[in-house]
Amino acid sequence: MGRPLTKPVNLREGFYIELRRVGANSGIKIRRDSYEGILSATIKYKPTYDVVYLGQMIKGKFDKTGVKKKEKVKKEKK
Repeated sequence: MGRPLTKPVNLREGFYIELRRVGANSGIKIRRDSYEGILSATIKYKPTYDVVYLGQMIKGKFDKTGVKKKEKVKKEKK
């Protein structure tokens, strides 16, 4: 007998943030129904945790509207 298979957890639809202790690699996910709820949770947990906005879960995927995307820097050829 082997160990049972594991599958990823299905997250409910809503807005998510991740809370991490300073220097930690993983954290816990917090879900709220509204964006205003996520903003108040961010303000509440900001003093003690590193807060990362994950986005809104829609149909099993994160929609990261409102998150600044990292700009790719193009190298110029000389």
